Amino acid sequence: MAAMGGWRPTGGRRRRGRAAEKDEDGSAMLRRLREARDDLLSSGFWEASAGAVRAPLGSSAETPGRCVCYGLGRFGACPAARYQLAFLLLLLEELRVPPGQCSLFDPAFSPWEAAALRQLGMRLLPENEEGKHDIEGSATVFYMVHCGKALYNNLLWRNWSAEALSKMVIIGNSFRGMEERLLSRVLERDYSYIAKVLKGTEEAALPAHPRYLDTFNDTSVHWFPLQKLQELSPQVWDFLEEPMYQDCEDLEIIRREDGAK
Repeated sequence: MAAMGGWRPTGGRRRRGRAAEKDEDGSAMLRRLREARDDLLSSGFWEASAGAVRAPLGSSAETPGRCVCYGLGRFGACPAARYQLAFLLLLLEELRVPPGQCSLFDPAFSPWEAAALRQLGMRLLPENEEGKHDIEGSATVFYMVHCGKALYNNLLWRNWSAEALSKMVIIGNSFRGMEERLLSRVLERDYSYIAKVLKGTEEAALPAHPRYLDTFNDTSVHWFPLQKLQELSPQVWDFLEEPMYQDCEDLEIIRREDGAK
């Protein structure tokens, strides 16, 4: 693995006290992250999940050359977030995406978590995009496990064209599950871009595993074949209004503090 060296904690004498604990947080995090990676491999979960990860590659979807990760959470303190990060690193290996082509954002990251990510060779996005990331023509995989529906909706809006969506892969909460759990009028009102893209979406669920039920439940790989997107009605593509969520009761998104777009 390209970043394997970054997984190994640095040596040195163990010091006591609160300051020493902070100094060692990064090393401890990387050690626990390596253990999580080994657990995903030894449990068979990664091997079972690899089929879903490869599914878009067997279709007309372009192989992603970059990755964006939203909402990972406090992986230094939360085991579920740590396993999700370990899965992301295995995903980058599988897709042969260099760690330097993977950008992350979560306002909850501590300084030591941010430093650990940089040590792994990954990039931190400088600001909260609210999910509105323009792929600018580059095939991109978005890793968004357990994110709020508004983030997925914003991402689709920002890239709302058949050409752009066909270059995207989204790993996150099942779109089919959203359709099943929400009233159709609520889905169409609050998350209209998710509602409109459903007929142009292919989806492969990650397998259920007793050890990771809470960590990866309801997680699927989504991709958008160009042929299916081109079969949608022209009216689907004509509506380009930016989502505002004024009537949404359960937004599940952290807004930019300055309110900028």
